[in-house]
Amino acid sequence: MALSSMTGFARSHGTSGPYVFEWELKSVNAKGFDFRMRLPPGWDEIEPVARKRAAEALSRGTVYANLSVKRSGAATVVRVNDEVLTSILKVAAEITEKTDAVAPSVDGLIAIKGVIEVVEPESDEAELAAARAAVAAAFERALQGLIDMRRREGVTLGQILSQRMDDIERLAARAEAAPGRKPEAIRARIAEQVAVLLDASDRFDPDRLSQEAIMIATRADIREELDRIASHVAQARELIGTGGPVGRRLDFLAQEFNREVNTTCSKSNDIELTNTGLEMKNVVEQFREQVQNLE
Repeated sequence: MALSSMTGFARSHGTSGPYVFEWELKSVNAKGFDFRMRLPPGWDEIEPVARKRAAEALSRGTVYANLSVKRSGAATVVRVNDEVLTSILKVAAEITEKTDAVAPSVDGLIAIKGVIEVVEPESDEAELAAARAAVAAAFERALQGLIDMRRREGVTLGQILSQRMDDIERLAARAEAAPGRKPEAIRARIAEQVAVLLDASDRFDPDRLSQEAIMIATRADIREELDRIASHVAQARELIGTGGPVGRRLDFLAQEFNREVNTTCSKSNDIELTNTGLEMKNVVEQFREQVQNLE
């Protein structure tokens, strides 16, 4: 299964009898799955089916689905709501009797909400049922288009993430080969510092200083961190190759990479190793940012 991005866009449209419709779907990054739908009045029956299909097909991302429907060849009817108008005229007459207010004009009455109603013509049930089925089929096409785009983006992301793993392996190998990271090199540098201290004063215990030097050299070894980085690289490569909704697990690995690199930098007593660690930290951050886009 291929990797999938959480970002994508798709559109589908169609006609059924007098109905012309269009779906527009887009998805963006999110921690979980969130499906948000906008439907025109009278088309609520579509929502449960569309929501179920989207949840089956996608596991992460906020998905926005918008349906627009137009009915051609049918004139809209504008009519007066007599019941509302009668009530308003009655109240207006009572106010006119009690005050010197001018009686309401036709323009004023028409502007009152509820007096004028815009009514769609009656729908043919058979035509409406056929249109709903066509709209549901169009949603399937739009959803598949969204999935396809997310997968194409996922292929590109997979290539970028694989390149970041190559970079981390290269930098880990450079750290491995750095002469200054070897325990004997660390001990030699500490021994030089101890010799300088002993030359400066006779109050230091040479044996005690040697023991401390050995302990510092041992704690400065980054063998364990390099081994864990190699393990994380292997796990990341396996997840990238397996594909599917692995974004959360890769995000966890990104955090683990960052922890090991930070420890490597903190242990470093060598400028070359420090620079390598900082460069690796930058690559890990690039890896983490790209992982945020994965399903």
